[in-house]
Amino acid sequence: MSLHSHLEELKRKHRTLSEKVEEAQRAPGASTLEISELKKQKLRIKEEIERLSVSA
Repeated sequence: MSLHSHLEELKRKHRTLSEKVEEAQRAPGASTLEISELKKQKLRIKEEIERLSVSA
């Protein structure tokens, strides 16, 4: 997998997690722990995107 395609895949995952966070925040029974975990995953992916973008 090329660096470019890997970055695109990470960006796609980041967008998907953003959507999941928004949905969870709107859901009346959403657990704050679940939302927190989604946000942590999203942040890890964002950091990976930034790290790879700098080295590209």
